[in-house]
Amino acid sequence: MHAPATAEHAPAKINLALHVTGRRADGYHLLESLAVFTELGDRITVAPAAEDNFSVTGPFAAHVPPDGDNLVMRARDALRALAPGAAAPVAITLEKNLPIASGIGGGSSDAAATLRALARLWRIDADLAAPGLELGADVPMCLAARSLVARGIGEALEEVALPPLPLVLVNPGVAVATPDVFRALTSRENPPLPPLPAGIDAGGLASWLRTARNDLEAPAKALAPAISDVLDGLNGSGALVARMSGSGATCFGLFDSTDAAARSADALRRDRPGWFVAATASMR
Repeated sequence: MHAPATAEHAPAKINLALHVTGRRADGYHLLESLAVFTELGDRITVAPAAEDNFSVTGPFAAHVPPDGDNLVMRARDALRALAPGAAAPVAITLEKNLPIASGIGGGSSDAAATLRALARLWRIDADLAAPGLELGADVPMCLAARSLVARGIGEALEEVALPPLPLVLVNPGVAVATPDVFRALTSRENPPLPPLPAGIDAGGLASWLRTARNDLEAPAKALAPAISDVLDGLNGSGALVARMSGSGATCFGLFDSTDAAARSADALRRDRPGWFVAATASMR
């Protein structure tokens, strides 16, 4: 009897704050980031098959590389290398709901969800962090998929307690290449995150965020001026705070209620029908 199909949520990763604190000799940047993961995301489904195959559905399917450069297939191959005898052929379907190259960890989250799903399907009991880190610096935190502070190159993780946060995510339809943003960064030695108070609520977090930064926002704006329009739109629709996530171009607005987030999203969709706009909430 074949094992049933296994599905995993691949949530968007939102960098609420991202400080670049240095650079290693190998070129990797040292970061400190407060990240949350959202109810909105992609979905990975894996099932036994006669031979390996990979398919993509969803609104952003056309933008996913179908070949070995895709992080989903690289994740499959990395896990198979850990236990080749247990890793039978598999059909993988990616439901791509998040825009690509958009600073919300879509590819890394897809890879993490693939590792989790295949580990269950293939019954591989292994630490997934090591193969995850080989796939990309963001993959270990996407494996955790909880509110956390990430340090180092993204591998040193500290879970933090945050309430569910009403968010609106907006992308202006502009892809921003992460290497280009880092090349345009003027300072790579910046102060770390301020201490995060315990028991913080959404209003307190908004105040805290005003003392923090995304050090990649300024260089990303220089490369993609539409990011400034997105931030203006979020601020103008009632966000407690608005900021770019990761290396962009997706921005988030933090709101004081799910109703306020929904109203903002509706207004932004009317004003900017070409933008990707989604109201969501962070997961604990």
